[in-house]
Amino acid sequence: MSTPASDDDLATLQRETFDYFVREANPANGLVRDKTEENWPASIAATGLALACYPVGVKNGYMSRGAAAERTLATLRLFWESPHGPEPDATGHRGFYYHFLDMETGRRAWRCELSTIDSTFLLAGGLTAAAFFNADTRAEAEIRTLAIELYRRADWIWALDGGETVTHGWTPEGGFLKHRWEGYDEALLLYVLGLASPTHALPRSSYEAWTSTFRWEHCYGYDYLYAGPLFIHQLSHVWIDLRGLQDSFMRGKGIDYFENSRRATYVQQRYAIENPRGFDGYGEHCWGITASEGPGPSTLELDGIERRFEDYVARGVPYGPDDGTLAPWAVAASLPFAPEIVRPTIAFCIHQAKLKAANAYGFKAAFNPTYPGSTDNALGFWVSPWYFGLNEGPVILMIENERSGLVWELMRSCPYVRRGLQRAGFKGGWLG
Repeated sequence: MSTPASDDDLATLQRETFDYFVREANPANGLVRDKTEENWPASIAATGLALACYPVGVKNGYMSRGAAAERTLATLRLFWESPHGPEPDATGHRGFYYHFLDMETGRRAWRCELSTIDSTFLLAGGLTAAAFFNADTRAEAEIRTLAIELYRRADWIWALDGGETVTHGWTPEGGFLKHRWEGYDEALLLYVLGLASPTHALPRSSYEAWTSTFRWEHCYGYDYLYAGPLFIHQLSHVWIDLRGLQDSFMRGKGIDYFENSRRATYVQQRYAIENPRGFDGYGEHCWGITASEGPGPSTLELDGIERRFEDYVARGVPYGPDDGTLAPWAVAASLPFAPEIVRPTIAFCIHQAKLKAANAYGFKAAFNPTYPGSTDNALGFWVSPWYFGLNEGPVILMIENERSGLVWELMRSCPYVRRGLQRAGFKGGWLG
């Protein structure tokens, strides 16, 4: 039996990971770099996660309240004051924002899409800040005002594009994207915030249309609401305490989404133990398959087996894709659901696999024990050279939720979260 990660291990991992949002940000406008690769743009999801992480930093002494408020205010002002409209080089349109933005100007980068889910994470970060910065000062009052006004500006009805479920996004060049938020995914938070909007609220039927596309499955001894990548079972839980809360779908199954994520975490471990595709390293304390960077695209013959390796894809369990790539951050983000298996796995990643040694920001994005490492890699297998803000934020926030419940507590006090959950049909738990 592996020794679980100690509280000191988790505190160190959290503190080192927090440094990403200090050093990989533009302090003048609050934008946070998506990835540590040189000349990489900002991500609005990483920026939203940063807004939620600053309160954690204040609570744990990583950052002063004044510095956190200053950074938060710079971020919210950027989004409120930046160009907003249908022009192809704006920052956002109809209350939503482009997925990637130039770190200096805040304008759209790479002809990317206006992203409804990444805008959701940005708005949720703002609402977290509004709940935390409650002092009677000019700066904190402005934080609360801007965060709520940004949330009010999002036109969720427009994002439906005449359908029942919310579209993934829009571009000035091609209009709405063809894909919609259907099937169980990270959009639970999106629908909750959309349902609660005081200005452009989604109809209740949109949530019902979303849940009607769910797949209930039995895998490795567990009945659960299926989604392959582990992050899907985590990201909405970063903000919303779903323990004991049930909507109509979960009332019919007799569990809640928190228990569902616990089961999905165990399915991940069981899959790694059985290791049906025969990859190196997989086992009781070496698992965690999600959307992540990988060593590909390439095909190698290893021990007489031809293996196809991918770059950045949404890897999943148990149906794949799976090319032997694991993401330690995704393990850490499951900490509140199943600490009894997550803590030993974090300890393995830190102390045996040495995945945190000499790293600036805790765990890098991913590793692959099957894929040979470069000559300068002492570990002998491939490890991503990069960190991603979308990976770093959930590590900080879920360690804190397991330890103190800070973010869950802040969002329980947000009237929009309560209203959105109620309109979605949730009952029980802290909702009463």
